[in-house]
Amino acid sequence: MLDSFVEQVIAPVTHDLGGFKVHRTLPAKERTMVGPFLFFDQMGPAHLPQGQGIDVRPHPHINLATVTYLFDGAIDHRDSLGVRQRIEPGAVNLMTAGHGIVHSERSPGDERSAGPALSGIQTWLALPEADEERDPAFEHVAAGALPELDADGVRARIIMGGLWGLTAPTTTYAGTIYADLRLAPGASVPIDAAAEERAIYLAEGEAVLEGVPLLPRTLYVLRPGIAATLHSATGARAMLCGGDAFATPRHVWWNFVSSRPDRIREAKRAWRAGEFPAVPDDDAEFIPLPDIPLTVSYP
Repeated sequence: MLDSFVEQVIAPVTHDLGGFKVHRTLPAKERTMVGPFLFFDQMGPAHLPQGQGIDVRPHPHINLATVTYLFDGAIDHRDSLGVRQRIEPGAVNLMTAGHGIVHSERSPGDERSAGPALSGIQTWLALPEADEERDPAFEHVAAGALPELDADGVRARIIMGGLWGLTAPTTTYAGTIYADLRLAPGASVPIDAAAEERAIYLAEGEAVLEGVPLLPRTLYVLRPGIAATLHSATGARAMLCGGDAFATPRHVWWNFVSSRPDRIREAKRAWRAGEFPAVPDDDAEFIPLPDIPLTVSYP
C-alpha cells in the first residue's frame, strides 16, 4: 500500500550535540534532494539548563540558501553582511549565501537566563546554477506576514511558495513549496499533487498518510502526480516540502553546496586561509574546517 504513493522513506541520522539532538534526513545516501531542498534537520525539542544555550560559532556557506523555522525558543542570527536578527516561532530567516557568507547562531541572553527551549526545522535550498554566485542576502519574514489556512481542525502556515490558494511573501529562487501543518485530533489535510517533487515529515504527534501510519522524524518522498491525504486521530505537526526537480545534481561537503565540485574545493581552501568575510561583533572565534564532515552528499 505504501509503495503506491510513496517513492522513498528516509530514516533520520541523529546527532547528539550536547544538551539537544538533531535529526537529519537530507542529504542521505539514497537521496540528496527533494525539489530544491537538500538539507533537512529537526532540532530538539530540548530544554537546556539555566544559564546555558546554543552557540553555533561563525561558519561559512556558499551557493545555497538556509531557511530557519522555529517551533519553540529563539535564536540570534548574525552574519558577515552586518545583519543581526532574532528569530522566534512561526517566523522565517532566509539567508542566501550566494558567492559566500559567514554567520553564527546563538541563544539570546534573556533565553539563557531562564534555560532556553529549542525546537524547530532548519533546511538548506539549492540555488539554480544562474543564482549560485549571486550576492549574499538576508531576509526575515515575521510570523504574521505568512499566510495561514485555518479550517476544519487544520492550521497550515505557508512558509515558502504557494499552496491551497495562498502564497508566502518569502523569496524563492526555484519552484518551492514549504508549509507547517498542524492537525487537531481527527483532522485531515489534502496534499496537493502539483509540485514535481514533494515530501512529508512528521515532526510531532501521530499521523497516517492514506491510512498508513507515519514514523516520527522520517521523510516520506511522495510519488509525482499522486494526491494523498494526511490524517491524525490524536493531533500532529508535519512539514510539507518540495518543488521543482533540479536537472543537475548538487554536491554537499560540510557547509558548502555547489553544482561544481571544484567550487567546493576552492571554498575549503578559502575558509582555511581566512579569506571569507568576518561577522561583525562575533569574530573572536570560528568553526574550523573539519577533516571529516557530518554533512556530505553521495553523488
